Amino acid sequence: MSAGTRILLLEDDPAIAQTVDFVLGREGYQLQVCGWLHEARAVVGRGGLDLAILDVGLPDGNGLDLCREIRQGPQAHLPLLMLSARSEEADKVLGLELGADDYLAKPFSTRELVARVRALLRRAQAPAAAAPAPDRYGFLVEAEGSRVSFHGELLPLTRRELGLLLRLLAAPQRIHTRDSLLDAVWGTEADSGDRTVDTHIKTLRAKLRQVRPELDPIRTHRGLGYSLE
Repeated sequence: MSAGTRILLLEDDPAIAQTVDFVLGREGYQLQVCGWLHEARAVVGRGGLDLAILDVGLPDGNGLDLCREIRQGPQAHLPLLMLSARSEEADKVLGLELGADDYLAKPFSTRELVARVRALLRRAQAPAAAAPAPDRYGFLVEAEGSRVSFHGELLPLTRRELGLLLRLLAAPQRIHTRDSLLDAVWGTEADSGDRTVDTHIKTLRAKLRQVRPELDPIRTHRGLGYSLE
């Protein structure tokens, strides 16, 4: 799977860049290493990438800006791994809100880096990576998103529960922060915060368990948000 796989590494620390280049190169990946944000933008613009590893703090900007630009551009589905010395929860949440698929704080284990890269590439190459896959999770979206079935049974969802489920189905295995779910489903009508999302996720889970008690496809990421697994 690694043969011919092209990875962008945006990292301004030469020692870290050399280590990552060596470790991933040994796995058969082809790395394009950039130490400046403007260089990475040019590489992204040329296309043909399979994954991007982006540092946050850079001499000429912030890797989070490039993360946002990629998600808003023609390569919106490119897997993104943020690599940063900033390990605070707020920074992780911001990266995930901007569309990062994963976040690895420095210092990190090269074995863990390789494992995360493999996992992201595996998800991207799966048939369901770019769109909801009802067969994989047991969901079937019907009537242009106005109703959803779970393992063949129509779910009696409220408007908010339906909105949350459709949001999770639109990007399976990606962590959706509570704020992003609140903005997407409640919009300008939102008068409360995290508790509102948590409450509706709880009732949504209860309705899923009524159909298949042994399954819990909605995963909680403590301090971050929710994903469909």
